Amino acid sequence: MADLLTIDDPDDPRLRDYTGLTDVELRRRREPAEGLFIAEGEKVIRRARQAGYEMRSMLLSAKWVDVMRDVIDEVPAPVYAVSPDLAEQVTGYHVHRGALASMQRKPLPGAAELLTTARRVVVMESVNDHTNIGAIFRSAAALGMDAVLLSPDCADPLYRRSVKVSMGAVFSVPYARLESWPGDLETVREAGFTLLALTPADKARSLDDVAPHTMDRVALMLGAEGDGLSRRALVAADEWVRIPMAHGVDSLNVGAAAAVSFYAVTTGRPA
Repeated sequence: MADLLTIDDPDDPRLRDYTGLTDVELRRRREPAEGLFIAEGEKVIRRARQAGYEMRSMLLSAKWVDVMRDVIDEVPAPVYAVSPDLAEQVTGYHVHRGALASMQRKPLPGAAELLTTARRVVVMESVNDHTNIGAIFRSAAALGMDAVLLSPDCADPLYRRSVKVSMGAVFSVPYARLESWPGDLETVREAGFTLLALTPADKARSLDDVAPHTMDRVALMLGAEGDGLSRRALVAADEWVRIPMAHGVDSLNVGAAAAVSFYAVTTGRPA
């Protein structure tokens, strides 16, 4: 059973995991280096625990103590009860959901390990917006993608905003970092995957015509919002594909494009 500790000092060192949560650069440096991430909200905290992440501590406003009582009783980590004002002083924002947990990261698997059993993977290049990362992971989980591979400069899926937007789906879909870009795309191809680069370019074939759901193994490549896939990534692909557009619209937000494309590559796929 966890200790329930009331804290009234925003400078209490026990709250260090939660300080400056709105300082993106600070958290990008701290969290991976210290092996932690922040789960926000009751559902996300519960999903993180169900996915096997170890809790370091929990920060709750008073009204959330009863809601989270079963978790408090189950975990050995300390639970800090604070006022909403103190939580805002520590974190830098009003914690609407009233519950935060500091969780211990797990070692990431290697890409080769994930590719052994996967048949549908998404490969992201330079997607560095945390909201887009979260949205893509949520769609990947919902639509049956097996794994996510990230270029070295993609944003952290376990950053608080990514986790929140994904509603904890970042815990459901295994992911790995590709250490060499775009060289490691050859590793994906050697594992039997057809590399499909999603691009609005005129030379790209419609997803309907390519029929990726009939392919044995597909790796769908997505680029960052605005810039899309780099020239090097496009050259490395086996084929360029696009989503048919109407009414003069040239492209979709990468999160929306991902969802449409995931449906195209998973619907009716062989068992």
